[in-house]
Amino acid sequence: MGYEAGQYDVIVIGAGHAGVEAALASARQGAKTLVLTINLDMVAFMPCNPSVGGPAKGIVVREIDALGGEMARNIDKTHIQMRMLNTGKGPAVRALRAQADKFQYQHEMKNTLEKEPNLTLLQGIAERLIIEDGECRGVVTQTGAHYRSKAVVLTTGTYLRGRIILGDLSYSSGPNNQQPSIKLSEHLEELGFDLVRFKTGTPPRVKGDSIDYSKTEIQPGDEVPRAFSYETVEYITDQLPCWLTYTSPETHEIIDNNLHRSPMYSGMIKGTGPRYCPSIEDKVVRFNDKPRHQIFLEPEGRNTQEVYVQGLSTSLPEDVQQRMLSTIPGLEKVQMMRAGYAIEYDAIVPTQLWPTLETKKISNLFTAGQINGTSGYEEAAGQGIMAGINAGRKALGREEVILSRSDAYIGVLIDDLVTKGTNEPYRLLTSRAEYRLLLRHDNADLRLTEIGHRIGLISDERFQSFQTKKAAIEAEKKRLYSVIIKPSEENQKYIRSLGGSELKDGVRGTDLMKRPEMNYESVTKLAPAETQVAPEVAEQVEIQVKYEGYIEKSLQQVEKLKKMENKKIPDRIDYDAIKGIATEARQKLKEVRPLSVAQASRISGVNPADISILLVYLEQGRIAKVAE
Repeated sequence: MGYEAGQYDVIVIGAGHAGVEAALASARQGAKTLVLTINLDMVAFMPCNPSVGGPAKGIVVREIDALGGEMARNIDKTHIQMRMLNTGKGPAVRALRAQADKFQYQHEMKNTLEKEPNLTLLQGIAERLIIEDGECRGVVTQTGAHYRSKAVVLTTGTYLRGRIILGDLSYSSGPNNQQPSIKLSEHLEELGFDLVRFKTGTPPRVKGDSIDYSKTEIQPGDEVPRAFSYETVEYITDQLPCWLTYTSPETHEIIDNNLHRSPMYSGMIKGTGPRYCPSIEDKVVRFNDKPRHQIFLEPEGRNTQEVYVQGLSTSLPEDVQQRMLSTIPGLEKVQMMRAGYAIEYDAIVPTQLWPTLETKKISNLFTAGQINGTSGYEEAAGQGIMAGINAGRKALGREEVILSRSDAYIGVLIDDLVTKGTNEPYRLLTSRAEYRLLLRHDNADLRLTEIGHRIGLISDERFQSFQTKKAAIEAEKKRLYSVIIKPSEENQKYIRSLGGSELKDGVRGTDLMKRPEMNYESVTKLAPAETQVAPEVAEQVEIQVKYEGYIEKSLQQVEKLKKMENKKIPDRIDYDAIKGIATEARQKLKEVRPLSVAQASRISGVNPADISILLVYLEQGRIAKVAE
């Protein structure tokens, strides 16, 4: 039984951080888009930490913005604090991080979706996909409604067969006691998808006015106005601080004495947890030589007393959590408002996806976010925008978009997932990007705005101002290259005052800027520009000039890689027909079905010797294919 409920170009299932980006990207390209979510009050909800950004992740938020996505604009409108991290280090590791007003964040994002002309927002539970001739043609909800479409994007987060675990209590649930999605998970297994069980966790929330802040260290936001989005011109100046405290030997003793009651150690939790965001019990066991661990107290919003205890993620019983909190300086008399918990859920093995995030098994079906084995709002949103772009383009008969590892952290993230897979919730780190000097916070617009404009997500007006900025950077670099700074007494005195050695001869402005003691500001004191240069232009000029040698080296590596990326592997190639490839490599190549030699070389278990044999085979041109 059922009824026909409507026809769309794209249907997005789920409206978390991946779902909202997928839906907006699809709709803004001109595809008629439906978003189905279990609960409309949970659109863009933050079930875990109330923050956006941080190392690598903050760069992803900038990339989403440069492509025309929403996360950056939304956090700029709703944050309570913003800080630039790693300011004392090089530009490759600098990243912006914002504390969100989590309620305002979700209300603002829901409002954005409601106002989008091509988008319909609907509460409902998707239970089955409509599959015809190996293609996904829509979804069926719990009420029997059949929604037809040309493409479907699954962004189910931690809802698939979600199970909350708190001490020895466990029950079927999505995050924050929401209804889980059970039947869709079973349906994906019926369709032959390989699923894995992962887990993540949250810390307790406590009441702000029961904290003794005099025993903690204040962590204020930056005084300099900052923003994630290149479009933001109005800044929030009224910021709320966070606070730093630490666990104590007593905290660790309580955890050690109650490990037998921890679901992680009693065998109750079967799912694999995130390595880079361990629970407090995991930290105490693994790093038992450390006398204390950092705890950040983060307000959840302007109009709530709830404070998030960052660093104390746990699934220990409620009574143990309360005792643990009282051993932390500043929290001796704290009132716990919500207990921390762990949540287990199903995820898809991501090597079953193409780099477009379309599934290999069923065409027109895309997946994005935690269903693909990642952790984190930013990783989810980065996949969401790419799945939405590609689902929308497929529905409209346009060419797919794939970001390479040298284009963006989003490219690194997706390539890692579809090429290597992941045996634990995946988190993006700067160390995962071999071209991190090219993939910086400051240049996301220079890398991606043209792509965003080409696919219709960046307005002509914004593209025009981007081109003006780009031209200004080149003009100023050219000016500083041609200007000669002479060794006059005045110039020598100024250079000495900065701790630099005197000039022997006249020197180009760009060469002088490469000195460690010099920056853009000091060089332009000696060679002023005729008109005022915008701060973001000055920043680019300084970074591009100072790091020119390193950037050049990275670009040469990228060129080498592009040659391998351009060496495409024919579809349906029969790897069994290639003599000499190792058995493990053969199995992995058949499983991943890489699109290029470069992708093949990144598969774990495929060695350089196997790649050489593959290259020779491709050169010969007599390529055997597997019958469909």
